[in-house]
Amino acid sequence: MKMLALALAVLAVVTVPTARADEPKPAPAAAAATGSAGLAAIPPGVVHGQAAHQLVAAGVKVVDVRTASEFSEGHVPGAVNIPFDEMGRRSSEIGPASTPVLLYCHSGRRSEIAGQTLREKGFTQLYDMKSYDAWVKSEPAPAAR
Repeated sequence: MKMLALALAVLAVVTVPTARADEPKPAPAAAAATGSAGLAAIPPGVVHGQAAHQLVAAGVKVVDVRTASEFSEGHVPGAVNIPFDEMGRRSSEIGPASTPVLLYCHSGRRSEIAGQTLREKGFTQLYDMKSYDAWVKSEPAPAAR
């Protein structure tokens, strides 16, 4: 009986996986949700405000394609302002064509035009929130006191 117990103990030790120092460690679930895995969960195309919040948390480049005066009245945190009619000559400010980009304007017309310009330049990971209002409406309500 002692031999059987010893054999089972040895077998348990041998079959239990051990982490090696050179093996990558899995990311915590919260980090994975806001990293590149978060991008994979949201396909490119038109997105609603909550999805836009997830994309921003995942590090997507945010581009406000409204005028400078509209931008100064309020914008998504971290957004860059490249008016839609300047996108063709300023697209390099976004980064390489592999950069995931979230676009928005006031109604969706200008963001759609800007998206088409970026597609012509090779961008494929384009997310269109359509309007800044979609962002504002999806903001979490302030905590009650």
